[in-house]
Amino acid sequence: MTAQTTMKSFPKPSELPVPPGAEGWERLYPYNLVFQNLSGAEDEKFWFCDSQHWPTVFKPFETIGGEFAVKCLGQYNTRHLRIPSANGIEFKIHLGYLYMSPIPVPEDEVPERVPEFERRVAYYFENWDTLLESWHRKVRATIAEMESLTFEPLPEMVPFADIESGKAKDGSEVLMENYDRLIQLCYQNWQYHFEFLNLGYLAYLDFFGLCKQLFPDIPDQSVAQMVQGVDMELFRPDDELKKLAILATELGLQSAFTDTDDVAGTLDRIRRAPGGQRWIDAYTAAQDPWFNFTVGNGFYGHDKYWIEHQEIPLGYIADYIGRLDRGQRITRPVDELIAERDRIVAEYRDLLDGEDLATFDAKRELAATAYPYVENHNFYIEHWTMGVFWRKVRELSSVFVDAGFWSERNDLLYLTRGEVRDAIFDLVTAWAVGGEPTGPHYWPAEIERRRGIIDALSTRRPQPALNTPPAEITEPFTMMLYGITTEQVRQWLDDDEGGEDDTITGMAASPGAVEGIARVVTHADELGEVREGEILVATITAPSWGPVFGKIRAAVTDIGGMMSHAAIVCREYGLPAVTGTGSASTTLKSGQRLRVDGDTGRVEIVEG
Repeated sequence: MTAQTTMKSFPKPSELPVPPGAEGWERLYPYNLVFQNLSGAEDEKFWFCDSQHWPTVFKPFETIGGEFAVKCLGQYNTRHLRIPSANGIEFKIHLGYLYMSPIPVPEDEVPERVPEFERRVAYYFENWDTLLESWHRKVRATIAEMESLTFEPLPEMVPFADIESGKAKDGSEVLMENYDRLIQLCYQNWQYHFEFLNLGYLAYLDFFGLCKQLFPDIPDQSVAQMVQGVDMELFRPDDELKKLAILATELGLQSAFTDTDDVAGTLDRIRRAPGGQRWIDAYTAAQDPWFNFTVGNGFYGHDKYWIEHQEIPLGYIADYIGRLDRGQRITRPVDELIAERDRIVAEYRDLLDGEDLATFDAKRELAATAYPYVENHNFYIEHWTMGVFWRKVRELSSVFVDAGFWSERNDLLYLTRGEVRDAIFDLVTAWAVGGEPTGPHYWPAEIERRRGIIDALSTRRPQPALNTPPAEITEPFTMMLYGITTEQVRQWLDDDEGGEDDTITGMAASPGAVEGIARVVTHADELGEVREGEILVATITAPSWGPVFGKIRAAVTDIGGMMSHAAIVCREYGLPAVTGTGSASTTLKSGQRLRVDGDTGRVEIVEG
C-alpha cells in the first residue's frame, strides 16, 4: 500500500448519521461528555476511538469508568509528573463510543517542565520497591473498605434501641452515605491506578529511545523482547487454573468436569470423589483474590467475574484437563521467552562498550523493573476493584428492585450516577413520610426508552477516528499504547479509499508468522466458540483471555500499539500478533484462512 491517500480526513462528528431508533442519544450522557458544538472546534480537532478499553456502547452509569480512567491518566502526566512532552487526553462520547484527543504541551513550556519532571521521576525510580509496596497497601485497603459497604432495604421502623440511645437518625442516611462513599472509593483507586503506570511507560520509552539512538535500524519488536519473560501477577489467575487442572488429572477427577455449566453439580461430584476434598480446598484457596477476575475488562457493568460466574473458571479448567489428557503443554513458554530475551540483549550489548554500554544496561534494567506494572495494575484495578464496585452497584440496585423502581438489577446502569442519587432521595423521602415514591411510575418506561437507544447505537461499529489527522503524530503514549501512528492513520484512510482486498496492515506487535482459520470475536461471551489452532480476530483482546491464548495460533486486533495489553500478552505467550489494524474485526470473517505475519504487521486472506 502507498503511504499517500487522496482522502485527507475521517468523517466529522456532525457528518455521522444517527442509527434509527437512537435519536436523542446525547441526553443519556453527562453534558460535558458529548460534542456540544458540532459546527465548531470539535469538528476540526483529531479524535481517535479508544475501542481498546471501551469496545461497546456505554450505558449511562458506565461512563464512570471512562471518566475516572482518562481524568486520572491526565493528572499524572500534567499535575504529578509534569511530563515535558505530554499533557492529558481530552475525551468525549459520540454515538455511544469514547473518543480521545491528546492535549499537546506548547513548545515554549517544555523546557520549564524538565527540571521538575526529572526530580519527581528520579524519586520514584530511586524508591521504586518501597513506594510500590505502599501502593499495594493503599489499593487493598480501598478494596476492603468498598467490600464493607452495605445496601439494605429500609426497615418498617427504626429499632427501639435507637430511641433509647438518642441516635435521632432513621438509617436512610447510610444508603446515601454508602453510595457516595462507593463512588469516592472507586475514584480513589483509579487515582492510585496511574501512580506507577505512566512511569512504566516512561521507563520503556526511555529505553526505546536509547535503542533507536544507538541502533537506528533496530526493529521495535526487538526492543520489546528485551524486557519480556517477566513474572506478572496478571497471569496469576490463569496460572491458578492450570495448577488446578494439573491437580485434577493427578487425582483422577477428569470425569467430574463433564458439565461445568452446572457449578453446584460439578463441585458436588468432585467433593464425593476420592481425593476430591483436597481439590475443593485448593479451588477455594485460589478464589481469594484471584477469582476477582473478569472475561471482559472491568469497565462495564455487564462484565462477568469468575467469583460470581464460576462456570467460567470451571470451564477453563475442564479445557486445560482435556489438553493435558491429550499430552499438550498448557504452561506459558517462559524459559523460551527468557532465552530469546537474553540472546537479543547479548547481541546488542556486544555492539557497545564504555559509557554507552553502561547506559544501555541501566536503562534496560529500569525498563524491565517497571515493565510488569504495565500489566499487573490491571488485576488490582480493572478486575478486583471494579469487580467489587459493580457487585455493590447491583446490591444497591436490588433495593430499588424491591421498591418497584425497576425490574432487573442491571437496570440501574441506564441511569447516570447523579440520577441514582436523586432516586435514592426519592426512595428515602417517600419511605420517611409514609408516601409513595415517584420512581416506580417514572423509571420503568424511561429505562425501556433508554434501552432502545443503547440497542440502536450498538448496531453500528464506531469510526476509528474523526476529522483531519495531524501531518505527524508524535505523542509517545498515543503511539505506544494505542498504536495511533502517522503510518497507521494513513493505512486506515487507505482502507477507506479501497486498498488491497486480501490484505490488512497493522502494527507488528509480536513476532512470528503462521497460517490458520479466523475466529472473529466481538464479545467475551463468544470466547467459548474459539477452537484450538484458530487465529483470534477481535476489536481488542483482554488480558483476562489467558486460557484462550493457550489455544490460538495468533491474534489480530483493531487497535493497540507495542505496549497495548494485546501486544504484551501475545509476546508473553509467544504468539504472533498484529494490532492497530483499524478494521480487522469488521473486515475479516470467521472461517477464512489467514496468514498473520507478526514481523511485518500484515494479515493476508489466503482462502475465503
